[in-house]
Amino acid sequence: MTDSAFDSHAQVLLIDDDPHLRQALSQTLDLAGLKVCSLASAKGLAGNIGRDWPGVVVSDIRMPGVDGLELLAQLHEQDSELPVLLITGHGDVPLAVQAMRAGAYDFLEKPFASEDLLDSVRRALALRRLVLDNRSLRLALADRRELSGRLVGQSASMLRLREQIGALAAINADVLILGETGTGKEVVARALHDLSNRRNGPFVAINAGALAESVVESELFGHEPGAFTGAQKRRIGKFEFANGGTLFLDEIESMSLEVQVKLLRLLQERVVERLGGNQLIPLDIRVIAASKEDLRQSADQGRFRADLYYRLNVAPLRIPPLRERNEDALLLFQHFAEAASVRHSLPVRELQPGQRATLLCHTWPGNVRELQNAAERFALGLELSLESGPAQLPSAAISGGLSEQVEAFERALIAAELARPHNSLRSLAEALGLPRKTLHDKLRKHGLSASQEDTD
Repeated sequence: MTDSAFDSHAQVLLIDDDPHLRQALSQTLDLAGLKVCSLASAKGLAGNIGRDWPGVVVSDIRMPGVDGLELLAQLHEQDSELPVLLITGHGDVPLAVQAMRAGAYDFLEKPFASEDLLDSVRRALALRRLVLDNRSLRLALADRRELSGRLVGQSASMLRLREQIGALAAINADVLILGETGTGKEVVARALHDLSNRRNGPFVAINAGALAESVVESELFGHEPGAFTGAQKRRIGKFEFANGGTLFLDEIESMSLEVQVKLLRLLQERVVERLGGNQLIPLDIRVIAASKEDLRQSADQGRFRADLYYRLNVAPLRIPPLRERNEDALLLFQHFAEAASVRHSLPVRELQPGQRATLLCHTWPGNVRELQNAAERFALGLELSLESGPAQLPSAAISGGLSEQVEAFERALIAAELARPHNSLRSLAEALGLPRKTLHDKLRKHGLSASQEDTD
């Protein structure tokens, strides 16, 4: 097997300055069905191996330049759980002890049987797979916790939205976010970016509705000097600036049909051409578009290009308005009020029962943005005042007869109180004004459960 540059797809990275032994070991590993990358030197190698590399390293100890122990230290500085197998022909027991103490996975003394090498490598690969699987699981759990902190709510629609975001974040498909003003479209877009493999790249947000028609093309696509009157120097557009990351384009429905044509071409070909230029610039970006309108209806009316709509509608995400998930209102309000209290160094105010009922019954025409502003004012000690609008029961209580609506409203109140911190079930019952036995019965009746902390 011939020597090669580092191959990130290799299962075994073999480093030995002896060309004959290197070839023999490479053939042994290759015949066992393992993909091998063999190198004569470890110089500069550590910087090419990332924490997600799924392979193992087999290295001679005594080599000119960077020796095996030095390579082990360099690799473990980046990833202490990477299996490194060290080999030597000197039978140096103290050196073997030093290597194992330094974190070597195994130590093989030349000459060794091929079976010993294969057995050690296979065990190391199995360990590496387990380590990477555990890391992926921890990241997934952390992502879910992070999403719960960003997109607060326990309603069925919010649980479903967080699941969709988690699934879409793992792929590179463009996304179309649909939601009314104030529902949190940019929050969702940022979550998609931060949970994706583009998280280290730029996140560029632009509101197409806030751009004047005369500058929108220059802002999005950039321009060359002399492209139009006043264009004295080159300008890098938002799409080009987002290269390697994510571009969030809000209020896409406000773009002119002419600009929509250019956007469609960019999405299809992944290239951008600055105004006044002739060079096609390749792009590696993910585009997340957002609209508060029904783009299908806009396309039917000729106000939005149908081909662009179908191009964007591959992975749609709908954010439910707050009136469809009133049961989340108290949890959201407490979240924003507590954050505002910390920010302004103020004590956290307690909502009175009547205020909680008001929040649950409000229609929230301004959605989460309106609720956040109300929570901010409340945290500052101002009176709880809401925008005018007809009151309504939580979404779960809208249908059914009087008894069904009352039960649904009761469930929403208990669920909202469960989201608050309590030291015991007694304090939970006191907050709701119920005897403990009655609370137990109602929890069972509504399919709710207190946390372990609350049951102590």
